[in-house]
Amino acid sequence: MNITSLPSVLEITQLLRAWNTGDCAALDQLIPLVNAELHRLAAHYMRHQAPDHVLQATALVNEAWLKLIDWQAATWQNRAHFFGVAAQLMRRILVDEARRQQAEKHGGNILRVSMSEVEFLAQKKQHDLLALDDALHALAAFDERRSHIVELRFFGGLSIEETAEVLKVSPRTVAREWRLAQAWLYRELTQK
Repeated sequence: MNITSLPSVLEITQLLRAWNTGDCAALDQLIPLVNAELHRLAAHYMRHQAPDHVLQATALVNEAWLKLIDWQAATWQNRAHFFGVAAQLMRRILVDEARRQQAEKHGGNILRVSMSEVEFLAQKKQHDLLALDDALHALAAFDERRSHIVELRFFGGLSIEETAEVLKVSPRTVAREWRLAQAWLYRELTQK
């Protein structure tokens, strides 16, 4: 299932706007409509995590919901905006967890050498996630819109058209800047 196959785009947008105005019943109606897509996003993230990662997809969705519900000042533009923010929150949750695990298990920035290949792969994936997060922060310092495009497209799973809608730019601009951001990130990540 992709984002365009979700229940009525208009219905979700109307519920998001009602939730903005403080309508708790709208949130109750919204949750079952968007939960499947949030689980898809979480499963996508979890496929890139170590096999022994402490968070599972459902826990990641729950953590994201807790953060989304606390966003009292959020003005949801539409469904694409909501999923873009949810994806960004999930990425931050995973990065925070990877940083916490690195600090606890590995003595901060010191790498632990292990004979177990599973441990090596788990540690490598944590470092890959942290390296990507660092690269995205560097990209944001250089070009915030391109960084946001990466978050919406890669982490949020939004199409070029949906990303353009969220950012209020043309799809051509998003496509061009997406390609440039990918090239910049590739260069940044392969130089390390």
